[in-house]
Amino acid sequence: MSHQFNSTVLREYDIRGIIGETLGPDDARAIGRGFATLLKRAGGSKVVVGYDGRVSSPVLEHALCEGLNASGCDVVQVGMGPTPMLYYAEASSEQVDGGIQITGSHNPANYNGFKMVFLGRPFFGADILELGRMAAAGDWIDGTGTVERRDVMDEYITRLLAPIAALSPVERERLSSLRMAWDTGNGAAGPAVELLTARLPGEHFLLFTDVDGHFPNHHPDPTDEKNLADLKKIVAGKKLDFGVALDGDGDRIGAIDGDGRVIWGDQLLMIFAEDLLKILPGSTVIADVKASRALFDMVAEHGGKPLMWKTGHSLIKSKMKETDAPLAGEMSGHVFFRDDYYGYDDALYAGVRLLVASARLGRSVTQMRGDMPGMINTPELRFQVDESRKFAVVDEVKERLTGSADDVDDTDGVRVTNADGWWLLRASNTQDVLVARAESDSDAGLERLMAQVDAQLAASGVERGEQAAH
Repeated sequence: MSHQFNSTVLREYDIRGIIGETLGPDDARAIGRGFATLLKRAGGSKVVVGYDGRVSSPVLEHALCEGLNASGCDVVQVGMGPTPMLYYAEASSEQVDGGIQITGSHNPANYNGFKMVFLGRPFFGADILELGRMAAAGDWIDGTGTVERRDVMDEYITRLLAPIAALSPVERERLSSLRMAWDTGNGAAGPAVELLTARLPGEHFLLFTDVDGHFPNHHPDPTDEKNLADLKKIVAGKKLDFGVALDGDGDRIGAIDGDGRVIWGDQLLMIFAEDLLKILPGSTVIADVKASRALFDMVAEHGGKPLMWKTGHSLIKSKMKETDAPLAGEMSGHVFFRDDYYGYDDALYAGVRLLVASARLGRSVTQMRGDMPGMINTPELRFQVDESRKFAVVDEVKERLTGSADDVDDTDGVRVTNADGWWLLRASNTQDVLVARAESDSDAGLERLMAQVDAQLAASGVERGEQAAH
């Protein structure tokens, strides 16, 4: 027996497809068989499984568990909840050897997919490709396994509240006066946020916590500003201190301050880093190559060690383990705490830490956002390019920049720093596009930086007019 996946489904950081077109129960069963086989061969035997609020998730969960059992692994079902609840169940139990969350994350309602943890580490890249090879060859162990149900929600919520207990009486008093909004966008984190906010100090206003896999109110991607319109409206209308938004599976955070300004991923990391470096001076703080120079400068100014790393939540998690960094984040809203937590991306925990940072630093979120340098930057610009050319174009740019007077960093693509600021060009790991971004402290500087990007793209035959949809 063997199985062939659609060529678009096995991706760099996760497995993702369109239900009924590129992804279905047979794929889920094959993923279960391959994952269980790898785990058994590595000495493991028990997998925790969770799923998000999409209409297709229960069917995929059933098939996945069948596959895991058929290759000899026992399954612990934790039911519907945010992805970080699944991560928590895996990280906090010594009896569990791996974890799989069925989730389409922030993608449209007809998508779904899988995020995986294997023996305590991210399962991505070559691991995911190996599942495809094993399925095509039918290279699976045969066996039997059990299924048990475990409710971890209350335990997870209690764990999220731990940072509050560490505050002083004065800091707790500050916390009790805070008023904020949470928008879960009808995603899987809704019920968890209801339970969490019922136990948090302060006053909390909740939006769209009913789980609905059709996402009737807005798309569950908090990094797109148009999806924050409802959050801005309630924060302004009720004069709240700030608002937090979560993506469809609760592992990415977005935020706005009391004036309705977006606090982007790197700006959130600046707040978290300032708070952390008071507790753990000299710590390494990791951010991806798309993050603002203001973040790296700020970490250094506060005595920390800034480290720029590759984009991708699995890559960041791996680098955190390697460097023992207590904090990391991405522009996409993934924030990772190893300080008093497990090192995975959890938007609910990040929301709690934002409350705590404001209380501990004695400044409002709005004040901290207002104190940040006024950098001028582009959004992520995406340019359609043939899959076979995307990495080659980046290599050609690197080659042309050899010997340049500018500072050229090739950690992930090419990030070029000069007197005007910086620009980035990298190949997407998940789409047939090149991603560009630039940042300066003046409009004229930004224009000059984008002219350099245009020149490099043109030299490799890529037209800027071919910008791809995000």
